Amino acid sequence: MKINKPAKAGTLESNDILIMVMPNDKDGIELELESVVMKQFGKQIKKTILDKVNELGVKSAVIKAQDKGALDYTIKARVETALRRAL
Repeated sequence: MKINKPAKAGTLESNDILIMVMPNDKDGIELELESVVMKQFGKQIKKTILDKVNELGVKSAVIKAQDKGALDYTIKARVETALRRAL
């Protein structure tokens, strides 16, 4: 999958996550995460995002995530939606 344009999915409501995806001039995935539960679950949120990105075969993208306590299935759904919108 090649990211062609900026796209986003999700909201800043409680128990949701806003995922913004942009093309990256360089190879690789750049992930920026802000979360209200960063100390407790920051590593797990990053892993969930990157696992979904890898599953979809994206090799280059800038991803910005603003988490408000979303569960894993919500994170996966938002990441997939944003990536598909960016194609």
